[in-house]
Amino acid sequence: MGLVESGKLPQPLAKLLNISRKYSIWAYQWGLACCAIEMGAAFASPRYDVMRLGVIPFPASPRQADLVVIAGTVTDKLAPAVVRLYEQMPDPKYVISMGSCANCGGPYWDSYSVTKGVDQLIPVDVYVPGCPPRPEALLEGIILLQERIAHEDMAERWKGEPIVVG
Repeated sequence: MGLVESGKLPQPLAKLLNISRKYSIWAYQWGLACCAIEMGAAFASPRYDVMRLGVIPFPASPRQADLVVIAGTVTDKLAPAVVRLYEQMPDPKYVISMGSCANCGGPYWDSYSVTKGVDQLIPVDVYVPGCPPRPEALLEGIILLQERIAHEDMAERWKGEPIVVG
């Protein structure tokens, strides 16, 4: 059992690890609808450069990502894929729900096939409101997530996760 799992991590070391995790977030982009265009503007355009915040938006698979940004309408048919994506991510993992459709179903909330928010499927850390939200709103959501990472207790975050070998 390591220091993190035992909860005996010295405070200066925990602070150093949190700062390093705060500025090295690998983001997996899950663009589903019109919010994906705004997410692409925030991640790819030089005007809203997220790499200056320490966010690397180009992981090849969910197994390399720390953060998933769910942007757009999540349908009931797509829900198992979203859950599978979340389960494939290594711990600690974070979720940003971007846009009204991902947050609560948006204008399609009354449809029989739309999930009424991605938080019914996976735990969400930061909600970015708007229809569609501006790239600046996503940047603010990333900054809020970084503040949360900087102040989190690593042992508490990983408390209930058993380590399975073999």
